[in-house]
Amino acid sequence: MAPSPLLENGGVIPGKPSATGRFAEVYSDLQKHRLDFSLPIPAVLSKSLQIVEGPASSAAGHPEEIQKLFPTLFGQPSVKLVSSDAPVVRSDLSLKVGVVLSGGQAPGGHNVISGIFDYMMDRTTGSTVYGFKGGPAGIMRGKYVVLTPEYIYPYRNQGGFDMIRSGRDKIETPEQFKQAEETVIKLDLDGLVVIGGDDSNTNACLLAEYFRAKNMKTKVIGCPKTIDGDLKCKEVPASFGFDTACKIYAEMIGNVMVDARSTGKYYHFVRLMGRAASHITLECALQTHPNITLIGEEVAAKQLTLKNVTDYITDIICKRSELGYNYGVILIPEGLIDFIPEVQKLIAELNEILAHGVVDEGGLWKEKLQPQSRTLFDFLPIAIQEQLLLERDPHGNVQVAKIETEKMLISMVETELAKRRVEGKYAGQFKGQSHFFGYEGRCGLPTNFDSSYCYALGFAAAALLHHGKTGLISSARNLAAPIAEWTVGGTALTALMDVERRHGKFKPVIKKAMVELDGAPFRRFASMRDEWALKNRYISPGPIQFHGPVADAVNHTLLLELGAEA
Repeated sequence: MAPSPLLENGGVIPGKPSATGRFAEVYSDLQKHRLDFSLPIPAVLSKSLQIVEGPASSAAGHPEEIQKLFPTLFGQPSVKLVSSDAPVVRSDLSLKVGVVLSGGQAPGGHNVISGIFDYMMDRTTGSTVYGFKGGPAGIMRGKYVVLTPEYIYPYRNQGGFDMIRSGRDKIETPEQFKQAEETVIKLDLDGLVVIGGDDSNTNACLLAEYFRAKNMKTKVIGCPKTIDGDLKCKEVPASFGFDTACKIYAEMIGNVMVDARSTGKYYHFVRLMGRAASHITLECALQTHPNITLIGEEVAAKQLTLKNVTDYITDIICKRSELGYNYGVILIPEGLIDFIPEVQKLIAELNEILAHGVVDEGGLWKEKLQPQSRTLFDFLPIAIQEQLLLERDPHGNVQVAKIETEKMLISMVETELAKRRVEGKYAGQFKGQSHFFGYEGRCGLPTNFDSSYCYALGFAAAALLHHGKTGLISSARNLAAPIAEWTVGGTALTALMDVERRHGKFKPVIKKAMVELDGAPFRRFASMRDEWALKNRYISPGPIQFHGPVADAVNHTLLLELGAEA
């Protein structure tokens, strides 16, 4: 297929300026106030900047393989942006920089772009910032918009990714890399900032390697984005959006806690975002104190079966009933089902069957399942059986977000309670209410923390490009301190890399950061959950605050991991 032609200003009529998709005049009073809110930023960013390089880097795993995959980038040092004694002056260097949003939305993405734009306008002369539309596909198809102060203004401190929109396409094949190459050459790009999660930043590193290997001038910098909180390490302590999303979900959980206590007759089973890691569920538990919280990583570590999980929930419900409590709140990570070993085995067998055959209505296909998997499948509620057989995602994985784990657990708990009632072991009343809090948390107004954090990441990313750096991920540290004391810089993307064997070849990956069972956040939760189970220690955090005593409060997970919360 021939590469798509570059579209003038992303397809906008020549001579006619791009119209923003938002209209500030119809904003709520709060939105208008946030538009003009003066963001506190790290003090270093208000000064003239210089680069200080650290020691040579390695890789998170299999350094010899990472070096083979990234021969020109491997070993490069991470860097720190520090202030110099020179006055802040606008450079005569004129740069052309592109920015792209990749993957699912996360609150604060617009502020990353604002930070990039402001740096270019403040510190360089006559620079141009291009926003690639619709994610990486915009790079490959040459679809973009030239960003201007007027275009950006309605998006400052606002949620969403609609300034340029995102997408889940990847630049993977030789043809796709060639398309990206043609676009950046035609636009004469000096740099590109990729805002995304672990996969997107892996892709950013591959692009940086590709451009450098071909002696192209285009540099690539990544930015850490995901509400799931699973893109982090010592050098990159947080991914943006997690703080906001958790506070949105915590408000909703607090509301159903008040409802449960008010009616006295409902158990609210709440499924939360987070397919691969349970960070959101853990943080929301720390913020609200539910009666039961399931952490996928603990389920996997203890090799729990679905019946073990059901019995754990049922045991607590029975104990609460004896105390006169026929209500409660239960938090469940979206990816729970993926953490249960017997379910993982069943899914693997189902994937194989679906990849090479069809599911007949008569059920003969079940004969291809191993006996243990067949027993488990038949044990599951019919609705969950159907959801497990849904079409796979492009990578051949079960679409976990479509499996209503909360409804499955309600059904299984009902069955177990009915059995115990017959045995005379339960005399209470049980009514389950199911919830899935998902997309509601992805596009809210970013918290004060995410607003400043994202702006700092964007400003730093632009500074790194200005200093000729490539293959780094923008980072900010010392995040438990006042914002003025944050430090900023760039971490070598190859230092975050490991490899996985796929289709007989090593593929680079940034390993997801899972909940660590010996980490401070989980240990804090584990020390309190028995009390929460039987005593109603509910906390209702209320809506996100932008002014007042808790407006600048940072999530428990980050503070505990940084050792800043006792």
